[in-house]
Amino acid sequence: MLSQDVKIGSAIRMDGKIYFCIDFQHVKPGKGNTIMRIKLKDVLSGNVLEKRFDIGVKLEEVRVEHRPYQYFYKEGEDFIFMHTETYDQIPIAEDNITGVKFMKENDIVDVVVDASTETILYAEMPVKTVLKVTYTEPGEKGNTATNALKEATVETGAMVRVPLFINTDDMIRVDTRTGEYCERVKA
Repeated sequence: MLSQDVKIGSAIRMDGKIYFCIDFQHVKPGKGNTIMRIKLKDVLSGNVLEKRFDIGVKLEEVRVEHRPYQYFYKEGEDFIFMHTETYDQIPIAEDNITGVKFMKENDIVDVVVDASTETILYAEMPVKTVLKVTYTEPGEKGNTATNALKEATVETGAMVRVPLFINTDDMIRVDTRTGEYCERVKA
């Protein structure tokens, strides 16, 4: 893959690490050659760095596959998943799962795999998930006009800030990337 072919979501191997492109920009300075300014995210550490490449520089592309896996249970520090088509079971460390504190048994996650080595890079929860509120202070009647928030514990044990009208046993939609409340869901 050449530097000018990098797009958002492309995976490259550099310095023995795998990076995903999260942003790129063609830059044509007043003098000199056009360059690529690429923002890369380290798959394992999550660190983001910005690199500059001349046009035409050869980069080592990593072919990645997204595979559906179902979460089964936690064993020690690892979470055990099963491939939904082959029924293979794999452990994934907590650090490599995006949105792990909102994950409940039987959730389907997207596992990203280096197709050439079959190495698991990371797992990612869907962007939004529906969870049951297991505990929150009762809401007060008529106190719904303000944007005030209160703490609520959801079924996975995570804390979410919710509006005052949310009560225990309500179902809510949560953004798994930020942990923010999205909306109440009718059961």
